[in-house]
Amino acid sequence: MITQAEQLLQRGHCVASSLLPAIFAIFRQWSLTGPQQMVLLGLSNEKTLYNWKNQPEKARLTRDMLERASYVLGIYKSLQILLPDSALADQWLATPNDNPLFNGMAPLDRLLAGQVVDMAVVRNFLDAEQGGW
Repeated sequence: MITQAEQLLQRGHCVASSLLPAIFAIFRQWSLTGPQQMVLLGLSNEKTLYNWKNQPEKARLTRDMLERASYVLGIYKSLQILLPDSALADQWLATPNDNPLFNGMAPLDRLLAGQVVDMAVVRNFLDAEQGGW
């Protein structure tokens, strides 16, 4: 049985050409630097980041990248639901949070730890705030 991620990977450039511009638009809205974007995407090469921005249809996506993109999209959507004022929603990521999950740090600091599990923690926290699981 082919998983959803594998189906997306097989569609390659079609997925990348629509997914990456959306991700980069979110990154702009969050005012992320190039190095921060690289961490969230799991990239180690700055040239790859700029190639993806300029020619998203040529990007070769991996399962890891799809998972990371899914978390970015989910976090963005949750913030828009919880904080309908876009400025507040974007600001939430950079604001220190006293919840034990963040230990007084900004949620963005947790995201920038670089591990997919950190992205999952932030996403799950926001889902719980919405009354989800």
